[in-house]
Amino acid sequence: MNILLIGSGGREHALAWKMAQSPLCHTLFCAPGNAGICEQAECVSLDVDDFAAVARFCKDNDVKLVVVGPEAPLVAGLADALAEEGIPVFGPRKQAAMLEGSKSFTREICRDYAIPGPENATFDNEADALAYLKKHGAPIVVKADGLAAGKGVIVADDVATAEAAIRDIFGGAFGAAGAKVVLEEKMEGEEASFFALCDGENVLALAGAQDHKRAYDNDEGPNTGGMGAYTPAPVLTEEAEQQVMERIILPTVRAMKDMGVPYQGVLYAGLMMTDEGPKLVEYNVRFGDPECQPLMMRLNSDLVELMQATVQRDLAGGSSDWSEQAALTVVMATKGYPGNYEKGSVISGIERAEQDPLVKVFHAGTARNEAGELIAVGGRVLNVTTLGNTIAEAQKRAYEAVAKIDWPQGFYRHDIGWRAIARERGEKGASA
Repeated sequence: MNILLIGSGGREHALAWKMAQSPLCHTLFCAPGNAGICEQAECVSLDVDDFAAVARFCKDNDVKLVVVGPEAPLVAGLADALAEEGIPVFGPRKQAAMLEGSKSFTREICRDYAIPGPENATFDNEADALAYLKKHGAPIVVKADGLAAGKGVIVADDVATAEAAIRDIFGGAFGAAGAKVVLEEKMEGEEASFFALCDGENVLALAGAQDHKRAYDNDEGPNTGGMGAYTPAPVLTEEAEQQVMERIILPTVRAMKDMGVPYQGVLYAGLMMTDEGPKLVEYNVRFGDPECQPLMMRLNSDLVELMQATVQRDLAGGSSDWSEQAALTVVMATKGYPGNYEKGSVISGIERAEQDPLVKVFHAGTARNEAGELIAVGGRVLNVTTLGNTIAEAQKRAYEAVAKIDWPQGFYRHDIGWRAIARERGEKGASA
């Protein structure tokens, strides 16, 4: 069948790479794609904000499945618009996508269904939020309620920082996303991610992962969209995964069904592993980026088949097959990211890096210039992804591959996977 993939990042390249391997996939289109995705798919110029245009493209090209990579089109209602035209979509409808689109919406569900998470409160005005802050003090987490491109969360270790964040959000720093502010207890523990497929009623657990948000080594510097990730996550033991499913994922799916907006797609739970067990930090309604990249390296199952079962509400009794190996990805970003950075620098050496069959370089912010050279056009640009028998082995292979890529204007962290490797070595403090 013909498939349309929406998106242009490293996550979408990993999805395209995996979907293209499926015997069910005839022609794979991607809008807009990038220089790497063009190797697996036919990249098309399509305004994904114009839902009618997307529907017309699907009908004109006999597209039988649309896979939406990023969250914004889902929160805006792309799945609803296509479903009205009879076009199957892997991704939740608009109301179900509010699990990511509104943090207060998620917290209400957590309260109603006893899903473990931080103490929290939601405010629609600055005065009440500041009064709550004065009463509860810091540390505290300040969040813009809506989508803010990953920048709407401020972890404030002191009251002054929290006050400034509240004033900034209500002052319009994040536009409509800041119409409400959610204040949350700062939870202590280790962060992890867990992914599951949901068909509206049935749930199929996939796998866990961990990413590295800070820009620089030793978890220093500003927060980013993610500078690397690995799977499996040792902190997510079999017992912990069972707790996540029973206490967090399944109650959420039940809540959405009870509300009359069944959740269909991949559900990504951002977790804090506390002394009291896993607690929900936030939900995302799509695969993580960069977690998707190592996940796709480990997935042995046919991804298109799993997506079809999700869309057709046929996950009951299903299973997913995963490699026993570990996978790790190192993000190469343009110098200056996550702040200001220049575009257009030339990249070479990817072919050398991929001579190892256990290495795959997924593209994010890449394009071709008029001379046909590969250039960087984004902040996060490449995802060097590898397999290994251990996280340490996958890490070693990843950095050997990174060293073969010639890109003086790029930078990367040198310690991706450090916590898991410390666990593998039995070092104390690995869970700090």
